Amino acid sequence: MNLNLKKDIIFYDVEATGLNVIRDRIIQLGMIKYFEDGRAPEEREYLINPGIPISEESMAVHGISAADVEHKPTFQHLAEEIFKFIGDADLAGYHSNHYDLPMIMEEFARCGFELELEGRNLVDVQRIFYRMEPRTLSAAHRYYCGSEMVGAHDALSDVRATISVLDGQLEMYKGRDISKGDAVVVEEPVKPDAGLLHTFTNDLKTIDATKRLKYDQNGVIVFNFGKHMGKPAAKTLYEDRQYYHWILNKEFSFQVKQLVRKLVKEYEQELSKGAE
Repeated sequence: MNLNLKKDIIFYDVEATGLNVIRDRIIQLGMIKYFEDGRAPEEREYLINPGIPISEESMAVHGISAADVEHKPTFQHLAEEIFKFIGDADLAGYHSNHYDLPMIMEEFARCGFELELEGRNLVDVQRIFYRMEPRTLSAAHRYYCGSEMVGAHDALSDVRATISVLDGQLEMYKGRDISKGDAVVVEEPVKPDAGLLHTFTNDLKTIDATKRLKYDQNGVIVFNFGKHMGKPAAKTLYEDRQYYHWILNKEFSFQVKQLVRKLVKEYEQELSKGAE
């Protein structure tokens, strides 16, 4: 591991009963902790009894059955040990910020522990991959069509290039599944069907795993659901305390509730500064 560490960092991954970060439960947690002082890394792996059924879809992906975890400890029994092991370390994973991390935060919250993210670096290796690989039309044309694009940034040339790229994608990914290990997670997601291609998109502006909050075009955190859809979250929550308490008392993720509290607190602090 080649990071220059200024503090400890933990690489982690979870397997769970399903994909819902609020309702599903962790059944396996793996962690490797690298220390700032150069000590040998420490590994931890837990099989955990979730207390709820494991979905067949999830079992097909990770291969962990109810029998495998039947006599294992619950997260409640392991929470303090895991919480202490994590400490104030930075956290790193793959697609971790939108799945593994909120899942862990929910488990801790149910056990009375609050995993604080303030001051903690969160490294999502998937996002490095997505951001570093070229995403320009010219790069896509070179990759999928095997030739340089002519007339880049001319509107009609860009349209023609886009059509060529899509044709190249449809051909390259024809019959190809998205797999995890030997298990198929999504069957043939890239097909010549506009509806199917629409569902295959991923909104990277969402903040939490349940996509309740997102950034608008100005970088302001706004609601992504309900009667306040698109409204600035901090100002709305401060002014509509009934809505604020409704969120805190309903089935929203711990991550959302933590963000809601933080937004209101920061908004109050800004108002206090303005009044001085």
